[in-house]
Amino acid sequence: MKHDKEMQKIITRLEHLEAESAIRNCINLYMEICDALDANTDLDALMNLFDTNSIWEGIGEKYAKSFGRYETSKQIRKMFQSYMHKESHFVMNAHFVSSEQIYIEKNSAKASWLMLQTSTFRDGRSHLNAAKLQVKFKRQKDGTWKIKHFQTENIFSRPVDHWHSDAELPVPKIN
Repeated sequence: MKHDKEMQKIITRLEHLEAESAIRNCINLYMEICDALDANTDLDALMNLFDTNSIWEGIGEKYAKSFGRYETSKQIRKMFQSYMHKESHFVMNAHFVSSEQIYIEKNSAKASWLMLQTSTFRDGRSHLNAAKLQVKFKRQKDGTWKIKHFQTENIFSRPVDHWHSDAELPVPKIN
């Protein structure tokens, strides 16, 4: 009996670790796809990261106004499609996530990250944004974890002159 309880604890811990890994992989794949949104993006691969009844929204004064709220898969798909043109919205886009927190419940999870986004747009402007991501996930019948409710809230946002410079990198000389 004691052995069974100990074994169940180990199995539960393993399930939580596997869930955390799957959730981390899901959000990282989401960011990787968003980094390259253009006419060639596999929108089905992006949408496959979402639960069928999901929500995507910008929250807080700046992002609620800029992004809005999308309450169905069809609306979320349409929002992402607005970025997917032959002349893409982004010339360069890179998302970085950190300060991860993942809390697993039985078949759901809550997670948060701090996100830094560096972008250069088709019109030549560049921007630096920091946001707090709060994301709820749902375990699917097949055991995969998908985004149930994605929220992004602006921490700061500012234009920058440019990202890339041809200037020499300041590295020490080897003697």
